[in-house]
Amino acid sequence: MNLVSLREVLEPAAEGGYAVGAFNANNMEIVQAIIEAAAEENSPVIVQASQGAIRYAGLDFIVAMVKAAAGGVKIPVVLHLDHGTDYEQVIRCIRYGFSSVMYDGSQLPLEENIAMTRRVVEIARAVGVSVEGELGKIGGTEDDVTVEEREALLTEPAEAVRFVQETEVDALAVAVGTAHGPYKFEPALDYPRLQQIKELVSASIVLHGSSGVPDEAIKKAVALGVTKFNIDTQIRQAFVQAVSAYMQANPEDIDPRKILAPGKAAAKEIIKEKMRLFGCAGKA
Repeated sequence: MNLVSLREVLEPAAEGGYAVGAFNANNMEIVQAIIEAAAEENSPVIVQASQGAIRYAGLDFIVAMVKAAAGGVKIPVVLHLDHGTDYEQVIRCIRYGFSSVMYDGSQLPLEENIAMTRRVVEIARAVGVSVEGELGKIGGTEDDVTVEEREALLTEPAEAVRFVQETEVDALAVAVGTAHGPYKFEPALDYPRLQQIKELVSASIVLHGSSGVPDEAIKKAVALGVTKFNIDTQIRQAFVQAVSAYMQANPEDIDPRKILAPGKAAAKEIIKEKMRLFGCAGKA
């Protein structure tokens, strides 16, 4: 199946009362794990590549791998740029075949964030590519973007209204208490703020830093209208732990295929669990 835009999977999610998982991929095995999990769960899926992943694997390799994997299944697959802070790179991703991009201007003053995001929307929309923006600062580290906990600012509902109206983004990542990377403490989501934002804006609502958020909190966020959850840390943890366990048990093995296969299998199970939790399993 050809790649689809973010709008094409999030609009049915909003209508159906479920969310779609957005999973970060850094290598071939994780791309395969994401697509295979989605096919087995009959779920729409968003494959995300961060700026770090693009530097590691190469833009052309990322696109080729995802397109090859998506071409062999009959489910909706979105190829999405995660946390694009470089305008030129965002445009390159569109040119290379991403079906959705995120322009992250959350570190900029509001006026500049709106202006830059709007520029991306104008270009992307002309070629059928969806755009996600971000308002507020989500704590933690995501490749090139680091926000200290004391600097993390929650999204103001009134600013969210203005941002969406003036940029016309398809999706909005909001800061309501989640963080990138492993959690030191159980996150406390600001549900009233989330509910107010959802009631006021037309764009799909996205929660970044969803790895480690308790299942009941995820379910409540879905009930409040969140339609996209980003998962990265738990995939990395499962992958690395499985590979490490295999290497400890088989110290003489030098076959990369045997070493990496357990990592792929572990990542796949995490992804399938998340799809069931988000409610997108069976919705392809």
